[in-house]
Formats: sequence, structure tokens, C-alpha cells
Amino acid sequence: MLEVLPIQTKEEQEILCSRCNVPFRVDALAYKALTDGEFCGICQFTMDHAGGKILDFSEAPGLYAFEPMFVMGRAALNFIDLCGVHRAFFDAEYPDENLIKSIGFSRNAEGRWEMDLTDFFKEPCKHSQK
Repeated sequence: MLEVLPIQTKEEQEILCSRCNVPFRVDALAYKALTDGEFCGICQFTMDHAGGKILDFSEAPGLYAFEPMFVMGRAALNFIDLCGVHRAFFDAEYPDENLIKSIGFSRNAEGRWEMDLTDFFKEPCKHSQK
């Protein structure tokens, strides 16, 4: 079973960041992805007046699977949108551009991964991939 859950404590967030070799960001919110109860990835993100920012997005070493990472990315974006922030950026170092595009991001004029979340989660299947 696939689960994407918010990380509830900073202690757990720090441990999972260490497992994925990403910096622990004490001020960031974070989600974890689990498949059949096994930890398989982490996403750290923030929000401010400029938008939501995915800062770190990483699978656990040796445990890459498209679906858990995709769902975790979308879960973070949904939370950002529900908080009233309707612009998001993918600022994480992540090698799979196809996954980033599948989540919904496209490169803006400056080359930064960006996404308009306005009404995205009302009808996500109707949004075109650029």
C-alpha cells in the first residue's frame, strides 16, 4: 500500500533527511512516502509570499519508484494550495525531469521549474503538460 504522510516531528524529519542524504531544514515542512510500510522518499518544502517551494525531493537510496514520488510531490502541492498559496516552484536538485514534469511543473522564462496551482486540484487531469 502506498502512503504519503506529513512528518510529525523534527526528530523524525532529521533522521529521514539523513537517510536520503539531503540537508535537514528545521524551518521546512516535510512529507514522507511509504510503500507497504517501508520508507521510500522525502519532500521538504516551504511557503512564503512568493509561493511554495519544494526544496528537497529524494528517494531513499536504492528504493526509487515513480508512483510514490509522484504522489508525494502532488501531496505537497495540494497542501501548499490548501494554505492559499497558488504558485509553486521545484527548487530541489532532482535528476528525473520526466517526474518533475509529470507532477505538473514546467520551466518558466528564467529556466526555473514553476507551476500555477489555481484550480489545479479541482480538475488535475485537464491540465496540459508543457
